[in-house]
Amino acid sequence: MGYGMTKCKRCLYNKSVRKALKGEGALLATMSQAKKTEMVEKARSAIILCLAEKVLSDVEKEPIAASMWSKLESLYMTKYLAHRKFLKQKLYSFKMLESKTVTEQLTEFNKILDDLENIDVNLEDEDKAILLLCAIPRSFESFKDNMLYGK
Repeated sequence: MGYGMTKCKRCLYNKSVRKALKGEGALLATMSQAKKTEMVEKARSAIILCLAEKVLSDVEKEPIAASMWSKLESLYMTKYLAHRKFLKQKLYSFKMLESKTVTEQLTEFNKILDDLENIDVNLEDEDKAILLLCAIPRSFESFKDNMLYGK
Protein backbone atom coordinates (compact mmCIF):
# COMPACT_ATOMS: atom_id res chain seq x y z
CA MET A 1 0.00 0.00 0.00
CA GLY A 2 1.48 3.34 -0.98
CA TYR A 3 1.87 6.20 1.47
CA GLY A 4 -1.26 8.01 0.23
CA MET A 5 -3.25 4.79 0.34
CA THR A 6 -2.04 4.07 3.87
CA LYS A 7 -3.15 7.54 4.90
CA CYS A 8 -6.55 6.88 3.29
CA LYS A 9 -6.92 3.58 5.10
CA ARG A 10 -6.22 5.27 8.43
CA CYS A 11 -8.81 7.91 7.66
CA LEU A 12 -11.33 5.22 6.71
CA TYR A 13 -10.64 3.34 9.96
CA ASN A 14 -11.25 6.55 11.89
CA LYS A 15 -14.55 7.09 10.10
CA SER A 16 -15.54 3.41 10.56
CA VAL A 17 -16.36 3.03 6.88
CA ARG A 18 -13.55 0.71 5.81
CA LYS A 19 -15.96 -2.09 4.87
CA ALA A 20 -17.35 0.14 2.13
CA LEU A 21 -14.11 -0.48 0.20
CA LYS A 22 -15.41 -3.98 -0.54
CA GLY A 23 -18.63 -2.65 -2.01
CA GLU A 24 -22.16 -2.25 -0.78
CA GLY A 25 -22.73 -6.01 -0.91
CA ALA A 26 -20.10 -6.52 1.80
CA LEU A 27 -21.97 -4.32 4.27
CA LEU A 28 -24.18 -5.88 6.92
CA ALA A 29 -27.47 -7.23 5.67
CA THR A 30 -29.14 -5.74 8.74
CA MET A 31 -28.20 -2.20 7.67
CA SER A 32 -30.80 -0.11 5.98
CA GLN A 33 -30.19 0.90 2.38
CA ALA A 34 -29.93 4.54 3.49
CA LYS A 35 -27.23 3.66 6.04
CA LYS A 36 -25.29 1.65 3.44
CA THR A 37 -25.47 4.52 0.95
CA GLU A 38 -24.33 6.96 3.62
CA MET A 39 -21.36 4.74 4.55
CA VAL A 40 -20.31 4.35 0.88
CA GLU A 41 -20.54 8.12 0.36
CA LYS A 42 -18.51 8.80 3.53
CA ALA A 43 -15.84 6.36 2.36
CA ARG A 44 -15.65 8.00 -1.08
CA SER A 45 -15.43 11.46 0.53
CA ALA A 46 -12.67 10.30 2.88
CA ILE A 47 -10.67 8.95 -0.05
CA ILE A 48 -11.09 12.21 -1.97
CA LEU A 49 -9.94 14.25 1.03
CA CYS A 50 -6.83 12.11 1.54
CA LEU A 51 -5.48 12.12 -2.00
CA ALA A 52 -3.21 14.65 -3.65
CA GLU A 53 -4.63 16.39 -6.73
CA LYS A 54 -2.47 14.39 -9.14
CA VAL A 55 -3.64 11.07 -7.71
CA LEU A 56 -7.22 12.22 -7.30
CA SER A 57 -7.48 13.05 -11.00
CA ASP A 58 -6.77 9.37 -11.74
CA VAL A 59 -9.73 8.08 -9.72
CA GLU A 60 -12.28 10.85 -9.11
CA LYS A 61 -14.58 9.67 -11.91
CA GLU A 62 -15.16 6.37 -10.13
CA PRO A 63 -18.70 6.48 -8.70
CA ILE A 64 -18.19 4.50 -5.48
CA ALA A 65 -15.46 4.00 -2.88
CA ALA A 66 -14.90 0.34 -3.79
CA SER A 67 -14.18 1.11 -7.44
CA MET A 68 -11.99 4.09 -6.45
CA TRP A 69 -9.98 1.88 -4.12
CA SER A 70 -9.65 -0.87 -6.70
CA LYS A 71 -8.36 1.61 -9.27
CA LEU A 72 -5.90 3.09 -6.77
CA GLU A 73 -4.53 -0.36 -6.06
CA SER A 74 -4.15 -1.21 -9.74
CA LEU A 75 -2.42 2.12 -10.48
CA TYR A 76 -0.08 2.33 -7.52
CA MET A 77 0.53 -1.11 -6.01
CA THR A 78 3.36 -1.98 -8.42
CA LYS A 79 5.07 1.35 -7.72
CA TYR A 80 4.58 0.80 -4.01
CA LEU A 81 6.14 -2.67 -4.02
CA ALA A 82 9.15 -1.43 -5.99
CA HIS A 83 9.55 1.52 -3.61
CA ARG A 84 9.27 -0.78 -0.58
CA LYS A 85 11.98 -3.09 -1.94
CA PHE A 86 14.19 -0.11 -2.79
CA LEU A 87 13.92 1.31 0.74
CA LYS A 88 14.58 -2.05 2.37
CA GLN A 89 17.64 -2.56 0.16
CA LYS A 90 18.81 0.95 1.06
CA LEU A 91 18.44 0.18 4.78
CA TYR A 92 20.16 -3.20 4.70
CA SER A 93 23.07 -1.93 2.62
CA PHE A 94 23.52 1.31 4.59
CA LYS A 95 27.16 1.86 5.60
CA MET A 96 28.61 4.76 7.51
CA LEU A 97 31.60 6.51 5.95
CA GLU A 98 34.49 8.06 7.81
CA SER A 99 34.38 11.00 5.39
CA LYS A 100 30.94 12.13 6.64
CA THR A 101 29.93 13.36 10.07
CA VAL A 102 28.15 10.98 12.40
CA THR A 103 25.24 13.43 12.61
CA GLU A 104 24.78 13.47 8.82
CA GLN A 105 24.81 9.71 8.68
CA LEU A 106 22.44 9.22 11.59
CA THR A 107 20.08 11.66 9.91
CA GLU A 108 20.29 9.62 6.70
CA PHE A 109 19.72 6.35 8.59
CA ASN A 110 16.72 7.78 10.44
CA LYS A 111 15.29 9.16 7.18
CA ILE A 112 15.34 5.66 5.69
CA LEU A 113 13.59 4.31 8.81
CA ASP A 114 10.99 7.09 8.66
CA ASP A 115 10.34 6.43 4.97
CA LEU A 116 9.79 2.74 5.75
CA GLU A 117 7.45 3.53 8.65
CA ASN A 118 5.45 5.80 6.35
CA ILE A 119 4.67 2.78 4.19
CA ASP A 120 3.89 0.59 7.22
CA VAL A 121 7.20 -1.27 7.43
CA ASN A 122 7.99 -1.30 11.13
CA LEU A 123 11.16 -2.69 12.67
CA GLU A 124 11.85 -3.54 16.28
CA ASP A 125 14.18 -1.14 18.09
CA GLU A 126 16.66 -3.96 18.63
CA ASP A 127 16.78 -4.67 14.88
CA LYS A 128 17.33 -0.96 14.15
CA ALA A 129 20.21 -0.90 16.65
CA ILE A 130 21.82 -4.00 15.11
CA LEU A 131 21.51 -2.55 11.60
CA LEU A 132 23.13 0.68 12.78
CA LEU A 133 25.95 -1.19 14.50
CA CYS A 134 26.56 -3.19 11.33
CA ALA A 135 26.81 0.09 9.40
CA ILE A 136 29.65 1.43 11.55
CA PRO A 137 33.07 1.43 9.80
CA ARG A 138 35.79 -1.07 10.76
CA SER A 139 37.86 1.67 12.38
CA PHE A 140 35.21 1.77 15.12
CA GLU A 141 35.37 -1.99 15.78
CA SER A 142 36.19 -1.49 19.49
CA PHE A 143 33.17 0.81 19.84
CA LYS A 144 30.95 -1.86 18.25
CA ASP A 145 32.31 -4.49 20.63
CA ASN A 146 31.62 -2.23 23.61
CA MET A 147 28.06 -1.66 22.42
CA LEU A 148 27.36 -5.32 21.67
CA TYR A 149 29.22 -7.10 24.45
CA GLY A 150 29.96 -4.43 27.05
CA LYS A 151 33.73 -5.06 26.78
